[in-house]
Amino acid sequence: MIKNDLYLKALRGETVERPPVWMMRQAGRYLPEFIALRDKYDFFTRCQTPELAAEITIQPIKRFPLDAAILFSDILVVPQAMGIDFKMKESVGPWLDNPIRTAEQVQNIEVPDVNDTLGYVFDAIELTLQKLDNEIPLIGFAGSPWTILCYCVEGKGSKAFDIAKSFCFQQPEAAHLLLQKITDTTIAYLKRKVEKGVSAVQVFDSWGGMLSPTDYQEFSWQYINQIVEALSPLTHVVVFGKGCWFALEDMTMSKASALGVDWTITPEFARTLTNHTMTLQGNFDPARLHSTPETIRKMVTEMINRFGKDRYIANLGHGILPNIPVENAEAFIRAVVDWKPNI
Repeated sequence: MIKNDLYLKALRGETVERPPVWMMRQAGRYLPEFIALRDKYDFFTRCQTPELAAEITIQPIKRFPLDAAILFSDILVVPQAMGIDFKMKESVGPWLDNPIRTAEQVQNIEVPDVNDTLGYVFDAIELTLQKLDNEIPLIGFAGSPWTILCYCVEGKGSKAFDIAKSFCFQQPEAAHLLLQKITDTTIAYLKRKVEKGVSAVQVFDSWGGMLSPTDYQEFSWQYINQIVEALSPLTHVVVFGKGCWFALEDMTMSKASALGVDWTITPEFARTLTNHTMTLQGNFDPARLHSTPETIRKMVTEMINRFGKDRYIANLGHGILPNIPVENAEAFIRAVVDWKPNI
């Protein structure tokens, strides 16, 4: 049994003394011990070496009183497993020499056996769980099919993903086939993570907000919901769509255990859109961690008071930025841990 199950209680909608807290990208680039490993090993070496991935996952847990760990990995390991050869280019980010632009390319993509192609992730889970020693839950994750498609078609990061959107609108059959193949791979991948012992999974739809509400239904949500339907009998599923507040009502009708929200929506409106029935996660602006620790503590207290302590997971509205001072990240976490209700 997990000793600190506050995160799981929030996912189950149970009454808690305070909300649980973790931070997206908490195992990462703002920590000096992470930077030391980054300087020794390239990005995908860190992802693909179970000992390194487990060590990086644990780094913030050693420093801070967090209520959950999230496995260090990357959403692009899924397309890599499908034979789409992503690299991480210095000062560029994700890079694909031959982006997916034709129906023929999509036809040639295989849905792999995840045990063969992603075994290193599952080994990392085993090692991480040993290190966690049942203290807190471990979260597994994957990118949404739409977000993965964006990178596969664009070939790199983008501010608008116009090429990816044009591909979907000009070649919808190919786009839907690619989305389905990514979905099928992702379902198998997350199921295996659950078998290996993660306590919950999160789907990151980082680029969902690039789509109109109508296009979001067609090219993103229907595929995310396939993942939710497949995984919800097995574990808790959290869906986080950046910029996707317009889809919260539809998401609430799904079998997701919680919905992540970014900083562009108020707690009150998020509660209204989700009918006050859904566990919500978020929504502190990551850039606000540049404020003073005192300001951070005040803002976090206000955020919790506005969301309410139950059915709520304190988190950022997206991943922590690389240049955030460690003491400011700690101020965010401790503000949640030390939160007390106004009596």
